[in-house]
Amino acid sequence: MRTALAITSVELKRFLADRSNIFFVFVFPLLLVLFIGAQFGGGGGGRVALSGPDSSLTADLAAQLADDDAQVTTVTADDARELVARGRADVSVVVTDEAAAAYDAGDDVAVPLVVGNGAQSQATAQRVQSALDALALERGQLAALTDAGLSAESARQALAAADTALRPARMEITNVSEIAQEFAGLGQFDYGAASQVLLFVFLISLAGSTTLIQSRRLGVTRRTLAAPVTTRQAVAGQALGRLAIATTQGVYIMAASTLLFGVDWGNLALAFLVVVVFGLVAAGAAMVLGSVIDNDAAAGGVGVGVGLVAGALGGAMYPIELFPDSLRTVAHLTPHAWAGQALAEVQRHGAGLVEILPELGVLLGYAAVLLLVGAWVLRRSLARAI
Repeated sequence: MRTALAITSVELKRFLADRSNIFFVFVFPLLLVLFIGAQFGGGGGGRVALSGPDSSLTADLAAQLADDDAQVTTVTADDARELVARGRADVSVVVTDEAAAAYDAGDDVAVPLVVGNGAQSQATAQRVQSALDALALERGQLAALTDAGLSAESARQALAAADTALRPARMEITNVSEIAQEFAGLGQFDYGAASQVLLFVFLISLAGSTTLIQSRRLGVTRRTLAAPVTTRQAVAGQALGRLAIATTQGVYIMAASTLLFGVDWGNLALAFLVVVVFGLVAAGAAMVLGSVIDNDAAAGGVGVGVGLVAGALGGAMYPIELFPDSLRTVAHLTPHAWAGQALAEVQRHGAGLVEILPELGVLLGYAAVLLLVGAWVLRRSLARAI
């Protein structure tokens, strides 16, 4: 076992020593998590770019939107429109000098909105409209009280006392949409992190299969087997080496996304277990690929292609819940779909070990087949290398 672990350590060091992996292993996955999170938008209240002069209307609207959990960014009018055009804001609100003056005078206010084409732009626009309606209602109440003879300060105190004394109406909304229920409570970066873990664990494992070919071509395998090392120990060391590479990639993405983006993985131990079992599948696939192909450049190209296609088909690039039923059935031919389903159960629904046992069982089946085939073809390739 010590011999196999020594080979494993060497394989992992060789992988980490490759400078070309610095970007694709450590930087690129986090950039994709950031990009996907930006596409999904910010908090539940949406993103609003607000521009206008320092006025009561601007301050009151910003406060009202903040109370509604919207992310408000105060910028110039041109910057507000640009943020919407680039998809970095859902709605831009431009408060003009005329609108600010009309608001202070208690007159009707016209505030132009520019609504983006993002997934939650319309919902955010409705939130802005509701905030404006709430401000208009408050202004109307103040005007009615002052017309009745109260001072402006007394009217504000009376409204504040009424808000405290009156119990607001309670409304429960039941969303019957399966898609909405599936993604309910999901953080901005949670889906992106989970999908990129699966994509890159498999992709980097297949791309890293080139070290198997290089070992044979450079004579490393021949020298290893010339030492007191059996073929079985060499195969075990290579299998553990593939698993170490896959697990290192997965753990890094999980840890970095948690620290940088606040990703919630649910039960962290179960999420890690899913990643490790999926890493076994990736390790077996890497052994097969690195043993049946003798050209490392060709193996790298095939590995990237297979990894991307399998990831896309298995829901690692686009939510499998949005697939048509027929395509979703095909997607479950890939291990990515089963691993993604297990991670979704843990991350979104708080599932325990018993609930994800079916998915883990399928993944272990994939891993057993690929590792057995990979060990068999690797033994044959090692025999050729002697």
